[in-house]
Amino acid sequence: MKLTRRESKQRRHKRIRGKVKGSPERPRLAVFRSHEHIYAQVIDDTQHSTLVAASTVEPDLKSSLSSGANCEASAQVGKLIAQRSLEKGITKVVFDRGGNLYHGRIKALAEAAREAGLDF
Repeated sequence: MKLTRRESKQRRHKRIRGKVKGSPERPRLAVFRSHEHIYAQVIDDTQHSTLVAASTVEPDLKSSLSSGANCEASAQVGKLIAQRSLEKGITKVVFDRGGNLYHGRIKALAEAAREAGLDF
């Protein structure tokens, strides 16, 4: 039985979430990628709360980008999430790619976050 792309992504997502847990010392950097935008959140799973968030939907970031669905936009979100995390005193995170392959926009966001100072 051949799986569809959606089913494959859902299986990867469940497998990753079974292993990756965010804690107060090392919260989870979760990434969601839609066709038009990309979203990133730093989440403490023990408190079930979002500590920091950034996305291409935000008005100041959206106005400076030509599109929210390219690697350039993802890199901007990566820098922004890292800056906001560092302001809150969060330096170490675990990366949750949300079932997406570590390629393209997901990779651009992760590398930009690392360059801006997040450790994962």
